[in-house]
Amino acid sequence: MKRNLMTRATGIGLALALGSACMAGCSSDGGGGTGDSPETVTMLVLGDKPTNGRLENMLEKLNEKLTEQANATLDLFYVEWADWQTQYNVQLLSGDSTIDLITTATDWLYAWENSQKGAFLPLSEEMLQTNAPKTWEQVNKDGDWELCKLNDGQIYFIPEDNYTQWTNHGFFYRGDWAASAGIPDGTITKFEEFTAYFAWIKENKPEAYPWDASATSDAAATLTGYVQGHTDFQTIQQISAGNYYPYSTTEADPYTVSSWLMEGDSIIEAAQLAKEWNEMGVWREDSINYDGDTREEFYAGLTGTDQHHMQTFVTQIVSNMEAKQPGSDPKMFYWGQENGNYFRDIKTHGAMAVSANSSHPEKALEVYDLLRNDQEIYYLLNFGIEGTDYIITDDDKLGFPDGYDSSTDALGSNFWGGRMDEFEPDRTTEAADKWDLYASLDADAKDYPYTTLLFNKDAIESSLAAMSGVLAEYMPQLGRGKYEDPAAAVAEMRTKLQDAGYEDVRASLQADMDAWATEQGLK
Repeated sequence: MKRNLMTRATGIGLALALGSACMAGCSSDGGGGTGDSPETVTMLVLGDKPTNGRLENMLEKLNEKLTEQANATLDLFYVEWADWQTQYNVQLLSGDSTIDLITTATDWLYAWENSQKGAFLPLSEEMLQTNAPKTWEQVNKDGDWELCKLNDGQIYFIPEDNYTQWTNHGFFYRGDWAASAGIPDGTITKFEEFTAYFAWIKENKPEAYPWDASATSDAAATLTGYVQGHTDFQTIQQISAGNYYPYSTTEADPYTVSSWLMEGDSIIEAAQLAKEWNEMGVWREDSINYDGDTREEFYAGLTGTDQHHMQTFVTQIVSNMEAKQPGSDPKMFYWGQENGNYFRDIKTHGAMAVSANSSHPEKALEVYDLLRNDQEIYYLLNFGIEGTDYIITDDDKLGFPDGYDSSTDALGSNFWGGRMDEFEPDRTTEAADKWDLYASLDADAKDYPYTTLLFNKDAIESSLAAMSGVLAEYMPQLGRGKYEDPAAAVAEMRTKLQDAGYEDVRASLQADMDAWATEQGLK
């Protein structure tokens, strides 16, 4: 299937770096050319800062081009995965004037919240047209600037709206082991089938954990994955309480705010299944605090399961498992697979903002426009140095030099706020059936219905913070099956959430939902 026919998707539950930064600020010469001293634009990205030297080599080449065209250089500031949610928000609200561009998103990086808190600079149409003209033209042509405005009508970030990806989450597993476990064709089609898969691994692969889940593996995934495939709850992605997204609607009643955490028995059923898995020894006893790398253990044959999204599966998991575990037949079971309860990506799943504290926002936009729209610069930033970090094959695919290992040799620039389909060649390491998988996903996926719905959070921030504390206490324990009586634990959690202000928040969100739905002519 051709790329321009594809749509974008994301999973309901989400899960997705703190390094050093430097800035050499100086006066701008107002455009391209080689001024006396280039200005340094620092971009905040997420991910563990690479240590193999490839990033620095790429930046040296990239900055030669940026100096020529914009009298600027680029530096990267990493918010690393350890405690990334806290570190990201702390950094954005620190007033740090050395950060210029900020990777953001409305569904997992708190773009609306940080816009409202003043972390991002409002971007006028004139400012964008003058300093990022190619970006302005493309986004404007697609009609997507409206997706980046608060109620004040101002633009606060730039959408990554011209890039095909599927970020719906699920389990990666081994088809060879699943077949040996008696699962037809080694293909798991229901969440509960992982019980048989895990049991077989426990019995036959003593060197491996069925799922060597770590503290960063999203302990609640066991809950969200089950609920997503067994109900029609659909998470409201704009509202988070710490690391959790507590409010929902249902597909049957899409304009009534509720919560899968508070209503029905699906969370109890999921927690009981997690308890069964815990008692089987699916994960380590201390998995909630374990800091190992589940992905690398999957590649090494030391775990039968990993958890992330489809994009990771098609671009990393398949090629690495085929190389490092020949015959493993890597597969993915995605949340909501049973009932089609998953969304296409919203166009602000990736985005780029300008820091409100940037000392040269115009220059930052000028550099961003080049990163996004100049093919040579784009290739350097995203793929590295040709011949060293990547190669282009005779059939125009992006491949890698002999001996390349993504576990140790990855560039790690993590530009997730401006990728463009036109500069993204298919890769030799991608799953051979990538576009078939995408087409299959597209056939059943839903469009996220609340992209333009903005909530007034001024009166509910304290309650959401209180709810966050409750969820942080209960969700990891429920998701890893640590409660002897899951139903009693859920009842306790619900009582504490009510005491923390759950109903007041729900009523406030419902009022905003009603106003939006009426304005949209939906009710």
